[in-house]
Amino acid sequence: MLTRDFLLKADCKTAFGAIEESLLWTCEQRATSLAATLACRPDHSPVWIFGYGSLMWNPVFESEEAAEGTLSGWHRAFCLRLTAGRGTATQPGRMLALKDGGQTTGVAFRLPEQTLHEELTLLWKREMVTGCYLPTWCELALNDGRRVTALAFVMDPRHALYEADTCPTTTAPLIAQASGPLGSNAQYLFSLEQELNKRGLYDDCLTGLVQRVRELQQCHVGRVG
Repeated sequence: MLTRDFLLKADCKTAFGAIEESLLWTCEQRATSLAATLACRPDHSPVWIFGYGSLMWNPVFESEEAAEGTLSGWHRAFCLRLTAGRGTATQPGRMLALKDGGQTTGVAFRLPEQTLHEELTLLWKREMVTGCYLPTWCELALNDGRRVTALAFVMDPRHALYEADTCPTTTAPLIAQASGPLGSNAQYLFSLEQELNKRGLYDDCLTGLVQRVRELQQCHVGRVG
């Protein structure tokens, strides 16, 4: 599992596995992206981060508050080809991102203003290793009735690792087999399912995918046995 200490010390060239040089962002590119995002901050209200994947159970950054909420206009999709972390270039998996349309339930985190830049720098190091996401300011409806402005990391469809085909018959075999320095791709999917279930949240895009990945793994175990 990623930890704060791991991220602080990590060399992005090697810590997540072998990343193609042409895809790897430099510290300067990440800093430029962060500065551009903050320059578009819509108001001076607190900065919230919307977690829809592993940020929900392992945010790593420090926050002052966490609240469940719903993001309209975007849905979860395993549309990011995974060649590092929980996959490799020779056996790529699929990572989660947000695609246009629908809605997503997740957890929003309010960051402390006094250490905002420090926490966001750490977040950019985690999420923007290859610049595959578009950090986007969105209106988020919290479950307690509040509406806040939050940053969400949505998929950049122009990115080299973007995959348009996200149907379970395509993605399940990839997820079932892929693994890397941070663990298996399947474990990520199962952790996501577990976290949503624990919180009483639901995402119908996961049901068929989780079932298919489990079936493929059971078949593999049966063949090995």
